[in-house]
Amino acid sequence: MRPTGISFDSFTAEARVLETRRARVWLLVLCAVLLVLPFVSGPWLLGQLSYAFITLIAVYGLFVTVGMAGQINIAQSAFVGVGAFTAAKLSGLGVPFWIVIPAAALITGAISVLFALPAARVKGFYLALTTLAAQVMFPIVILALPMSWLGGLVGMPVVAPKLFGHSLGGPKEFYWLALLFAAVATWCAFNLPRSRLGRALRAVHDNDTAASVMGIPVTRIKIEAFFAGALFAGVAGALTAYFLQFVTVSSFTLFASVWYLGMLIVGGIHSPLGPILGVAFITIVQEGLHKISNLLLQSDSGIGGGAVFSLSSILLALCILFALIFEPRGLAHLWHTTKTTFRLWPFPRN
Repeated sequence: MRPTGISFDSFTAEARVLETRRARVWLLVLCAVLLVLPFVSGPWLLGQLSYAFITLIAVYGLFVTVGMAGQINIAQSAFVGVGAFTAAKLSGLGVPFWIVIPAAALITGAISVLFALPAARVKGFYLALTTLAAQVMFPIVILALPMSWLGGLVGMPVVAPKLFGHSLGGPKEFYWLALLFAAVATWCAFNLPRSRLGRALRAVHDNDTAASVMGIPVTRIKIEAFFAGALFAGVAGALTAYFLQFVTVSSFTLFASVWYLGMLIVGGIHSPLGPILGVAFITIVQEGLHKISNLLLQSDSGIGGGAVFSLSSILLALCILFALIFEPRGLAHLWHTTKTTFRLWPFPRN
């Protein structure tokens, strides 16, 4: 529901994401806060926010593949890993980061097409198994290749990105780099649903048979959905490599893919706002549980590290479960409902 008094003179104006001047002002305020944050915060907070921005880019890829096209993908962590190893290899060869990151995205997208081909013939559970195969094959292939290629079991170091001879590996510099790519990814995610490709993805998601009758090339659109989602994953992988400064296969597991999908579901699978809210919610809960776990380990309770890790994972899973029970359509739907209630107040919604 739009605020009272809003009118449009063209379709372009009506399709605008930020419909009111107040919304645009709040966006500018948010951008200003994020830009000046490094000057008033410490390295720990900047590191957490930088990794949250990287995670957001990866979840945006799932939003395109799963949320818009309806193609189940539980191998996003593997695609992020492909981008990370590509960035590690290219950075070791002296390639500048502004070439490495697009190259990692394109290589990841090309590899995803190999696993997207079965999507033309299978759906649902069988498609999930196909993407699971990609996740399982990723560490096997990395470890089977010669160690001189991608580091094998040991892994690969990553050269810090540089711009005009100045290193971007510091907390402040990398925070701004991650923020820049997260902003670009956000712009793409919010505008893609309004594009020709976005409308085709929605049609395939709703009913691929009806979409085919309407003249939409369903097979090509499904492959493009995987390719577009993998582009986001490749960028996230390259930034992850620069963030960790060392990549190994143990950093890109099925566990991470499940959490990516969980963030999307909790936030809202059908809205580009969903990844933002989902990543923020899960990150805050994770950090809170980590704080509690550290207090338990430092106390005289006698609880071991393995038990604390298992307990924190169970509690995090319960938080996600409760979020889905009380708001199954995601936090984005709750946000839109809250805005509608505020705009209609003091009148009832129904």
